[in-house]
Amino acid sequence: MDDSDSDGDGADGRGEQEPRRIETRSIHAGQEPDPETGALMTPIHANSTYKQDAPGDHRGYEYSRTGNPTRTDLEENLASLENAAHGRAFASGMASINTVLNLLEAGDHVVTGNDVYGGTHRIFTQVYEEYDLEFSFVDMTDLGEIEAAFREETELLWLETPTNPLMSIVDIAGAAEIAHDNDALCAIDNTFATPYLQRPLDLGADIVSHSLTKYLGGHSDVVGGALLTNDADLDERLGFYQNSVGATPGPFECFLVLRGTKTLPVRMDRHCENARAIAEWLDDHPDVDRVYYPGLESHPGHEIAAEQMDDFGGMLSFELDASMEEASEVVSNTDVFTLAESLGGVESLIEQPAPMTHAAIPREERVEAGLTDGLVRVSVGIEHVDDLIGDLESAIEMALE
Repeated sequence: MDDSDSDGDGADGRGEQEPRRIETRSIHAGQEPDPETGALMTPIHANSTYKQDAPGDHRGYEYSRTGNPTRTDLEENLASLENAAHGRAFASGMASINTVLNLLEAGDHVVTGNDVYGGTHRIFTQVYEEYDLEFSFVDMTDLGEIEAAFREETELLWLETPTNPLMSIVDIAGAAEIAHDNDALCAIDNTFATPYLQRPLDLGADIVSHSLTKYLGGHSDVVGGALLTNDADLDERLGFYQNSVGATPGPFECFLVLRGTKTLPVRMDRHCENARAIAEWLDDHPDVDRVYYPGLESHPGHEIAAEQMDDFGGMLSFELDASMEEASEVVSNTDVFTLAESLGGVESLIEQPAPMTHAAIPREERVEAGLTDGLVRVSVGIEHVDDLIGDLESAIEMALE
């Protein structure tokens, strides 16, 4: 990990001191021992309302949909990790994405990727198209194609990198420049990379979105989302929708994510180490047609990923020389890997995008984007890598022998 992850001092308030590294900020940013009791861990402020000394005279909090001290600690922690000035926490990653879309008006146009997460595709096409927003789905690895998709009414460029599930890499700085040249916002879903591996605001993005359910929570026991930005006016608008719509997390959920961010660096190191080894093994497997992992030198986005990421992440996909049914049998026959949706927990998960996470995308459109029936996505956990490889080898042999 190089020093590029230590640009901000987050919520330390330490003035001229050397900025703290992300490993330190993961544990301490936004969190101080309770001044009354000395409790080391952030208190769970399980209350809905707050005493006011006089009408309108309160101590920064009045109603927990609007603000909660535990949520504030989480928002400050996440902002520090992303080198952001402002952070907002939400009840889910989709609530975060919805809030970005709340910034738009009828008639606006959005440019996005042709292999975005299925839930993102669904809210774009099945919810917001009903409100007269238009979306263009393009190959985001081609900056020329991104630029060609812009129109006079384009107000937002929505990125994922690495993408879900094809692990395509988007040049964040180049894409953000195109957006800004066209007076549009650039927002990026940074869930797969996490701020430990990639900090898009440093590369020109305006908004970073996270599903806290994944790596930042890290233990498959909480659902949450977040938006981070350096623009005070933009943060104020996002905060208005956060409060008005009310898709905010409870204090216990905030506490769980704060627990997760403390171990984010050590977990991500193991996720990356295991994923790299599995990708290399799969790349040599006779029943695997293709491996999608940006850490492989053969990956078309490897060089860009090496420039804008500190490591290549714990997510990978591979394409089997198999039918839908055979691929389904592979993912159903694992023992260490658990067949389940979601990702980013300490345990390894396996799934088949076509009938699961990306089922909302019409098959013709899905296949055209490269999401074939034999595609398998894995979230590589922190178990011993030999056990993980042995489990995949056994499952493939049982299904395809």
